[in-house]
Amino acid sequence: MKTALALTALTALTSAASVPVTGDLPPKGSITVNTISYAGSGCPAGTVSENLNSDATAFTLLFDSYVASKGPSVPITENRKNCQLNINLNIPQGWQYSVGTVDYRGFMQLDAGVTAQQQALYYFQGELVQQRLTTTFSNKNNGDYTIRDAFPLETTIWSNCTAQANVNINTQIRLSGPNDKQGLITIDSVDAKVTQIYGLQWKKC
Repeated sequence: MKTALALTALTALTSAASVPVTGDLPPKGSITVNTISYAGSGCPAGTVSENLNSDATAFTLLFDSYVASKGPSVPITENRKNCQLNINLNIPQGWQYSVGTVDYRGFMQLDAGVTAQQQALYYFQGELVQQRLTTTFSNKNNGDYTIRDAFPLETTIWSNCTAQANVNINTQIRLSGPNDKQGLITIDSVDAKVTQIYGLQWKKC
């Protein structure tokens, strides 16, 4: 049975800082998801199911192989898994967008002394500036967990005004600790909203 892990990606910030810089929003219905591609040890070809809603403003990815584990008989290559997501959005000319928050929900089971780490790197294709956020867990966090990656406006990375830029999210999960200890952490689904209401901060170029 899959252990549920929902990633609500690109959701709007819940504080006043989430309001777009200009106070404006792109025309309703003008933002769509063109394509979603993936690659990595946690999401080999053929192990991810993709479901787009009818107007391509939301998507769900179901992972079959995004599991990191460790133990006395577990190969060390299983201690770390990653998945690179490349999301191609269609946005109206004259607008920039950025990631607001990303929520991660999941499950883990760790022996005492084992550490789990969840890390995500965010950047726009072709841009040098990146943002990396990391969360570390111990066996005190065993069971379901929820974390949020949030990006203050003063440190936010914005898309380029002169070209359509794909947004990339490179996630990884890893386990470390004594060789005789066991641990498990999984990722099973990603659920994202990319409309002007859910998912993106906006400003005019």
